[in-house]
Amino acid sequence: MNEKKNLMIIAGEASGDLHGAMLISELLALDKEIKIYGIGGDRMIKAGMEILYHIKKMSFLGFTEVIMHLLFIRKVQNDLLRLIKEKEIKNVVLIDYPGFNLNFAKKLKQLGVKIIYYISPQIWAWGGRRINKIKKLINKMLVVFPFEEEMYRNAGVDVEFVGHPLLEQINAYNFLSKDELYTKYSLQQEKDLLLLLPGSRQHEVIKIFPESIDAALTLADEFNMQVVVAASDNINNELFEGIKAADHYKIVNGNTYELMKYAKIGIIKSGTSTLEAALFELPMVVVYNTSFITYLIARMMVKLKNIAMANILAGENIVTELIQNDAVKNKITDECRKILSDRNLYDSMKKKLKKIKEKLGSNGASVRAAHSIFNWLNETKKN
Repeated sequence: MNEKKNLMIIAGEASGDLHGAMLISELLALDKEIKIYGIGGDRMIKAGMEILYHIKKMSFLGFTEVIMHLLFIRKVQNDLLRLIKEKEIKNVVLIDYPGFNLNFAKKLKQLGVKIIYYISPQIWAWGGRRINKIKKLINKMLVVFPFEEEMYRNAGVDVEFVGHPLLEQINAYNFLSKDELYTKYSLQQEKDLLLLLPGSRQHEVIKIFPESIDAALTLADEFNMQVVVAASDNINNELFEGIKAADHYKIVNGNTYELMKYAKIGIIKSGTSTLEAALFELPMVVVYNTSFITYLIARMMVKLKNIAMANILAGENIVTELIQNDAVKNKITDECRKILSDRNLYDSMKKKLKKIKEKLGSNGASVRAAHSIFNWLNETKKN
């Protein structure tokens, strides 16, 4: 075995699994002898990675949640370091997931391992000081938003803008027709869809789903719609039904892109899903709720007035954000009602969301990222 071709990739979330799988496919297309190890999900396994831990075991987020899992985090890091030494891995690719990945990067640096970061931590949200920390730890940064490239370059970081992988994922996606989707899940043909996306982590669902589903069901009665909950692979459907019996809504596993494409409106947890929904021009209300301590710490640290990527990229409030104590039934209902009751507002929101796509570069982010990493591996091989 050529240890120079051993590579570790770490992704801790569902979105990272998706981006990581496409990256792995492109890397192995360039060189099928590259051996890839690390943390990922079912998609990365299918693409050809040997996982040490599945993302299902890594689905904790927030300051208090991390503290509760410190012993497990330490075990994961030690197991990864052991594997790096065993396989003589010289290069590691970190995908998003900054809470874990930036902490682990310190330990990688001590081993002399080279680090490539794909999909940057949101330094523009957390303040400028974090970029100095990244500069000391990361050898190369592959960014997905054009404004990030300028920030890193000005700070003296080796950076490359590759575009956003969501574009290629959507462009390459084989969509069901609306009729096929409705038939597959026994949806009512005469009713529009109200889409609810409550998150991919159990504690997110517990915090966000109860108020959101109550609001959704109220709106469905008022506007003659049907409620569909897009469930993440990480969440057992019984969790939803334990909170609210699924008598008047449908739980759908998979086909989330079709749901976004054909839905009338969305109630969507802040995160990658809001950017995906924006690319489908889906009018939405963005919701988020976390533990009180996590929220207080985040408020002190985060430097942005918005959390929804659609608003951040647009530089204006296109979609309403309901955070923490505002993420309650009445406010969610009121904001969605405004959108559904005003055709001009609805059409204006769709028109503004359409412009978001233009800010994400061209198709082919995974190809560009894979070539950059492949070239990096060849350079380190020479050294």
